Amino acid sequence: MTPRGLLRAAALAILAATLLGSALPAPGLAAPEPRADPANRAQVALGQKIYAEHCAACHGAHLEGQPDWRVRKPDGKLPAPPHDIHGHTWHHPDEELFRVVKEGVAALAPPGYKTDMAGFGGTLSDDEIWAVLAYIKSTWPPEFQAYQRKLSEGAKAR
Repeated sequence: MTPRGLLRAAALAILAATLLGSALPAPGLAAPEPRADPANRAQVALGQKIYAEHCAACHGAHLEGQPDWRVRKPDGKLPAPPHDIHGHTWHHPDEELFRVVKEGVAALAPPGYKTDMAGFGGTLSDDEIWAVLAYIKSTWPPEFQAYQRKLSEGAKAR
């Protein structure tokens, strides 16, 4: 096939994937890996280290969150939630979790929402944020990982 023919085939594949809502890659390209992959040992190890340095002080060394995390403090803010199966982290798609870490809770909360969770976009790189999310996800049982993965895939399709 000529270079022009290859470009045309790739363009048609991308157009078809866009119109059909498919995440299929163009011919000859590998499908993208999940950005927060709990099966990626290197990413999880990096995420565990970063979590210990930047997240554990509020969310707990074992992802357990702060006591009474569902009860507002006198200042109107909620304590840091757990990221284990007892919290609600696994109820959110990857892109939302990424934005909360990068931009802070206020990025997704209604105007005026009070929170102590500031964004880490100025402290952590995107790859480091994805690594933290991979670490958190790696601690969940397979059925929780599967549920959250489907949420993430569904959010991408929209």
